[in-house]
Formats: sequence, structure tokens, C-alpha cells
Amino acid sequence: MPGFLLNRALQYLLTAAAASVIVFALMQLLPGSAAQVALGTEATPEAVRALEAQYGLDRPWPVRYFEWVGGMLHRDFGTSYVTGAPIAPVIADGIQVTLIVVIASIAVALALAVPLGALAALYRSRPLGAVIGAASQVGIAVPSFLAGILLVMVFALGLRVLPASGWAAPIEGLGAFASHLVLPVTALALVQAAILTRYVRSAVLEVMGRDFLRTARAAGRTRTGALVRHGLRSAAIPVVTVAGVQLAALLVGAVVVEQVFVLPGIGSELVRAVSNRDLVTVQGIVMVLVLAVLVLNFIVDLLYPVIDPRVRRGA
Repeated sequence: MPGFLLNRALQYLLTAAAASVIVFALMQLLPGSAAQVALGTEATPEAVRALEAQYGLDRPWPVRYFEWVGGMLHRDFGTSYVTGAPIAPVIADGIQVTLIVVIASIAVALALAVPLGALAALYRSRPLGAVIGAASQVGIAVPSFLAGILLVMVFALGLRVLPASGWAAPIEGLGAFASHLVLPVTALALVQAAILTRYVRSAVLEVMGRDFLRTARAAGRTRTGALVRHGLRSAAIPVVTVAGVQLAALLVGAVVVEQVFVLPGIGSELVRAVSNRDLVTVQGIVMVLVLAVLVLNFIVDLLYPVIDPRVRRGA
């Protein structure tokens, strides 16, 4: 077990280091000076040089790279060339909102997908299995932003039971927080539940054909009882793997839903930074997204030995 965790941690640390080099290099390879971009095309050469000197942009790339990485290790992402404000508080506020929405969405998606996928496998030759399969196909075909727009039309504009947009922090009251969370979470969760339902169905069908499940049936257990008692843990590994991939995709792709519901998440901050040509903020946000994806995948790896002891023994 320690060897397994150490190996995975080392892999993710190396990946994070490589990603930081790539992100920094891509920002530097963009045409034009970052100071020129921040000041605009009308800025004089003297003003550009003054801004470059102020933020150290006239120093060599390696020096600036290691200063940037060292700052991140101390939770300092630098200062925006456009606003002159520190970047770290903007990123911290945005990532909190995005993580709340994304984690709540994947939790709801799994709560729907696991029982529905298992039912679709158990009743694959019956109308219930066909209905679940058809519903999951429709869910996969509907983009999250379209689901969000439809939900707003029905529950915000039509029934007027939920707010159409905006955000309320938990300290502002759990009622307001939950009401603003329902629609964006539902928009993301429905699509993810449809995707995960297909994988749960396939995993359960594969497990149902194994010898140990047939032995449990021969010992007198019902098909459902044998599956719940012995089969779900074996089916969990591929489902957890796919859920981890979808969680990472949700984190990066939540920008669209944040725009639909006007959420102050990290995706909205990224769009704002791009539109303002605030390259240093873009650099910091992209790196935080990369690190968040790596952390989430590491957490998924930590679940493998818990779900399947063979992973622990093989480490």
C-alpha cells in the first residue's frame, strides 16, 4: 500500500512539474510583449519598458519561471498586469465555487447512475431496461448548457420556484445557498448521470457473468441479492475510473454552465481574464485547473485499494 501511494504521488508530482513548464512556456510564446498586451496598442515604448521593469518581465525566462513556481508554493500567483491586484484571492474565490458545483454534480450523478445502471443490467431484456437505456442515450445527447437553459425556462421563468442565476455563499444562509445550487448542479448531473449509467450497466453485466456470482446464486441468493452482496464492489473499479475522468472533465468544462447561471467560478474568471488580455491571470488559472485535475485523479487512485484489496496486495 505505501509503495502504491508513493508511486502514484511521484507520478503526479512529475506531471505537475511538466505541466507548469508547458503552461509557462505557452504564455511566453504568445506573440507580443505581456506588458504591451496589458497596456494596449496605444502604449508608448517607454511605458511598456517601465511596466516590464516593474514586474520583472525584462528578466530571462528561467528566472521568471522559478520565481513563479516558488510563488505558487507559497500561495502567491503574482499580480495582474491589468488590474494591479493580487491574483491569488481571485483564484481562491473562483475555485471554491467551481469545486462546490462540480463535486455536488458528480455526487448526484453517481447517486442516480449506480442504481439505474444496475437496474438496466438486471432487466436488460425487459421494458424497464429499455426505458433506462433510452433515457441515458437522450441524456448523453443533450449538452449541459442546453439542459441548463431548459431548467431555467421551466423552474425559474415558468414555475418561479428557483433563482435563474447568481450565487449565494453558505454563510449567507443554507436556504439561499441550496436554491442557487440546484439548477447548475442538476444541469451538470443529468448529463453525467446518463454517461455513467451506461458504464455502470456494462460493468454490472460483466460481473454478472463471473463464476463467483453464479456460485452465490447456486448457494441460494437471489440475482439482486448476489449482485448487491458480491458484485457491486467488483463493478466499482471501472465506474470509479470513469467517474474520475468525468470529474476532471466537469472541472474544466464547467465554464459553460457558469456562464449560463452567472456563477463566479474559476471558469468565469478565466473568461474575464482572456477578454481583458490578462495573461498572467490566465496562466495562474490554467495552472490551478491542472493541479485540481491531478489532485482529483490522485484521490481516485486512493480509492482503488479501498474498493479492491488486490490493488493493495499488488503494491
